[in-house]
Amino acid sequence: MGKTSNLCPKKQPSMQEKSIPAKTKKRIPLSNVALLLIGSGLVGQLLGIFRTKLVNSNFLATGPHNTDSYFAAFSIPDFFFYTIAAGVLGVAFIPVLADRLAKGDRKGMWEVSSSLLNMLSIVMSAIAVIILLFAEPLIHHIVAPSLKPTQLHDAAVIMRFLALNPLLFTISGILTSVQQTLGRFFFFAIAPLFYNLSIIVSIYVFRHSSFGIKGLGVGAMVGAFAQLAVVCVGLTGTRFTWKPRIIWRSSDFRTVLKQLPPRALDQGMDQLQTIVEINFARRLGEGNISYYNNASTLQAAPTLLIGTAISTAAFPRLAARLSQGRPDLFRKDFLRILRFMIWVTLPVVIITYFARGYFARLIFGENSKSIALIFGFLTVAIFFRTLYTIVSRWFYARKDTRTPLVVSVFTITLNIILAAVLARKSSYGIAGLALSASLASMAEVLVLGTIMVFRDRGLLNKVFWGGVVRIISVTGFSMLAGYIAVSVFPLGARDVGPITLGGKLAAIGFAVFSVHIAISGLFGLEEARPVFVWLKRIVLKPIRGAYWFN
Repeated sequence: MGKTSNLCPKKQPSMQEKSIPAKTKKRIPLSNVALLLIGSGLVGQLLGIFRTKLVNSNFLATGPHNTDSYFAAFSIPDFFFYTIAAGVLGVAFIPVLADRLAKGDRKGMWEVSSSLLNMLSIVMSAIAVIILLFAEPLIHHIVAPSLKPTQLHDAAVIMRFLALNPLLFTISGILTSVQQTLGRFFFFAIAPLFYNLSIIVSIYVFRHSSFGIKGLGVGAMVGAFAQLAVVCVGLTGTRFTWKPRIIWRSSDFRTVLKQLPPRALDQGMDQLQTIVEINFARRLGEGNISYYNNASTLQAAPTLLIGTAISTAAFPRLAARLSQGRPDLFRKDFLRILRFMIWVTLPVVIITYFARGYFARLIFGENSKSIALIFGFLTVAIFFRTLYTIVSRWFYARKDTRTPLVVSVFTITLNIILAAVLARKSSYGIAGLALSASLASMAEVLVLGTIMVFRDRGLLNKVFWGGVVRIISVTGFSMLAGYIAVSVFPLGARDVGPITLGGKLAAIGFAVFSVHIAISGLFGLEEARPVFVWLKRIVLKPIRGAYWFN
């Protein structure tokens, strides 16, 4: 039991290397990390949208073997992964690792990492058995009760292929958490791309075969293995050491376990909301699961691209500030990131709302009115769910997972009540699900923000609010630019394909962001300053080079 196994080849550190304080080691600037994650996130979201488009174009949304089965099959495996593992990895595990790293104790990092890896692997292996044995009743009784027999069979087969994915994603998550704490983000950034690529390949392999849509489960399974392989390569040089044992007496491991239940429940509530939405969508008619999932894919793209990427890059830094006993720097970094997120998200919301029909046509095809309608109501959620990614990390960096849990319980309850009222055929129909989700996400951020201000009354000061007011003023001009751009580049009845639609979307996006950045500069917003510095370098560098040559 005490034998050590090395996951990747490595050279043992010398005593001199072990004694080097963590704070003296050069770390990648936060802006570079954010750019890396945004860049990889952009590629990932484009692949995700392309994957969904391929699913839509190669398989029908209605009929005996429709895409409702595919989208429904992912709900239970995702529920178990996000509930049990995902939450603890990002927000409960990294602060503990940051404490160990601040003390130069890598041995302690490896011990708590191994313990968590071993414990969660056992749990996820048991989950895999449950999914394999009970896939069909889980879908029939919980996720989508009204699926027809052929659709239910397809969904169950796909889910069984996904049975190991929670285990594989958990291992990947633990290993990337270690890498993030050490300031290494590259393999964490690119690994999910292989998952999407694998599913895309499976679409081409199985679209004309008798296996049909069920083959996408094979692609998802292979993709999870590929993602783990890439993550393991990222351990090279970290000297990570795995031990096949669980050190229950470790105070750090007990700290992680203590944080696990509230965060797990919090994440579980979010996944429960997804299952409830699928259930409501199916009850509203065939194809609605696919339509709502398509709109949710569009809504999640900017949230993941901006919110998740930036907050993920910032979280180890925020946790380190508190570990170093510098709450002043923690506050400064947090407010800077929060303001930047507000500044960059508002024009994105404007673009997605005005161009919702373009996006729906791009991802689904000509018959995309339902998706455009749903996506229009979800644009509000883009703003608040993006802000939630950094607001929640204010609590998680302080090792407080209980407060977000309580607020999440309230929010999910509110969402379900609103959905029961609004998502009826006699009310807003399928769009009611999107409206209730947007209202609930707004309530969640407002409640968390209120609690945050009460705990740190000087946090959101006059300087912050002054900046926010100027950002909102700038957004008015950006909104006008978006309205004019859509009028100049209208969505034609025959506009299809990525070239035509992509060209118009690019023109609308360029117009909105150009005005947003230009007016931000006139208003003296610090968020726009790096953009002007970068443009100045691009424009003036050739001139300076020519002058120097002469």
